[in-house]
Amino acid sequence: MQLTMTAVEASAYRDTKRYAWLISLIVPMLVAAGPALYLVGHEARLLWMPVILIYGILPFVDTLLGRDIGNPPAEAVEALEEDAFYRYITYVIVPFLWMAWIFAAWFVGAHKLPWHGVLAVVLSTGMIGGFCINVGHELGHKRTELERWLAKIILAPTCYGHFYIEHNRGHHRDVATPDDPASSRMGESIYRFLPREMPGAFFRAWNLEKERLARMGKSPWTIQNDILQPALLTVLLYAGLVAWLGIGILPFLLAAAFWSDFQLTSANYVEHYGLLRKKLPNGRYEICQPQHSWNSNHVFSNLASFHLQRHSDHHAHPTRRYQALRHFENLPELPSGYFAMFLVAYCPPLWRRIMDPRLVRAVDGDAARINFDPARRARLVRKYGLG
Repeated sequence: MQLTMTAVEASAYRDTKRYAWLISLIVPMLVAAGPALYLVGHEARLLWMPVILIYGILPFVDTLLGRDIGNPPAEAVEALEEDAFYRYITYVIVPFLWMAWIFAAWFVGAHKLPWHGVLAVVLSTGMIGGFCINVGHELGHKRTELERWLAKIILAPTCYGHFYIEHNRGHHRDVATPDDPASSRMGESIYRFLPREMPGAFFRAWNLEKERLARMGKSPWTIQNDILQPALLTVLLYAGLVAWLGIGILPFLLAAAFWSDFQLTSANYVEHYGLLRKKLPNGRYEICQPQHSWNSNHVFSNLASFHLQRHSDHHAHPTRRYQALRHFENLPELPSGYFAMFLVAYCPPLWRRIMDPRLVRAVDGDAARINFDPARRARLVRKYGLG
């Protein structure tokens, strides 16, 4: 009887968030919001409005809207994933994001702005670039050739095309272990994590791709290299913008790319902070389990990140499409969505005060389940009385 009822429920299932996902198409327009206000009011401080919105207002929106813990019935997941409506959203947003990036470069190149005005546009463009990487994350996990190429294309503006390799074949293999440069450690601030994560991710990606091509009897210096392909797109894009706007636009492009990439660093930092997979007698690590990721079910930030914050289900089912990712109870959970948690991470004393006790509770005080910063392990074990 239960199976019959489940089947009926699955056939009648309707995704209540179906059209809410269209909000993502508005995100690229945030780049134009500051310049539009500037052109009307002729005040450089107006360029800071998108930054204030993202970092100041949207965390409160998350709080007001609360959490969404609803899941599709298991029997409805396959049909939900096959619904092309959701796929087309990720397709359409790729050219929108490219246009947003080019518009920002034009605006900075065409207007004489004070340094703080340029900084505001760098930050707002970088936030959009972070969204580029998130879209590339969603597309890069899929099996179709079109989606994989769209992933490379959308990663190009941020100079982070190697993410296509590093995340899929590196991070998902090594996540929540000391071997993973993209998994942060207890006691490690985001500013110590940054110089370990960014270069570590690139070198791991390059080595993985070099090994793949070597198995094919090819040099890494080939157009078939999945890192060089988006890198070439980056060079073409930046060269075209420099030819159009002048060499003076290059520092803006590089600064915006860095802030874009730092948004990924921020996400990596909060997603697995201090969580550790057990090492088995054979020297391998246990399979990644749901308890090896931090999750958040805050409504707005999940809509803005294509359910990236349902991170446990993503690691359990990497190819599962965003609309079908599920919430699970009794897993490590962040106190807020990414908008707020990034800001907390940028203030290490506040981060440690909030997250270290939460981490200890999540692992039931078991030091063997914590990925420590080696330099701080002894002090943290004593401080929290870890066993």
